[in-house]
Amino acid sequence: MAGARAAIRYAKAVLSLTLDLNTAEAVNKDMKLITNTIADNKNLREALQSPVISSSIKKNILLEVFKNTNTSTLNLIDTLIANNRIDILGLVAAKYNQLYDKSKGIELATVTTAIALTDDLKKQVLEKAKQLTGKDVEVENIVDESIIGGFILRIGDIQYNASVANQLNKLKREFTLN
Repeated sequence: MAGARAAIRYAKAVLSLTLDLNTAEAVNKDMKLITNTIADNKNLREALQSPVISSSIKKNILLEVFKNTNTSTLNLIDTLIANNRIDILGLVAAKYNQLYDKSKGIELATVTTAIALTDDLKKQVLEKAKQLTGKDVEVENIVDESIIGGFILRIGDIQYNASVANQLNKLKREFTLN
């Protein structure tokens, strides 16, 4: 992924600065907003990636969209514009969120299901993941209908696959081996 290493460096620098300024939590909220906004808005994504649109126009767009954000967030946008790296803003924001969670001892649990998790199921997954890791856990639900049913739980580099598709594949392998 182009720019991933640079994104990590920018994210580390911003996290270090915000921890010193005691604004890390506010900037984390800004970064979540930026990540979600860029992911959800195709036009914004394309504008940031476009070599045809000038940096000043990109900056004006971002300052208008994210006008109620922290000063450190606005400074990051200015720095990325100045260094011609504004195209990696979404990556920087996502990496910042990961680094912030890690600094707070929060683990991300990704649960892939065929349908969206209900609040009750989400609470059960949170409790189970907290038991497994001994850390605070944040749950992200990914809906993938190809798993047919069940779930796939991923916490860090641990994965538990209890999907119907996985069980069908195991049966298929057993029958082909015998």
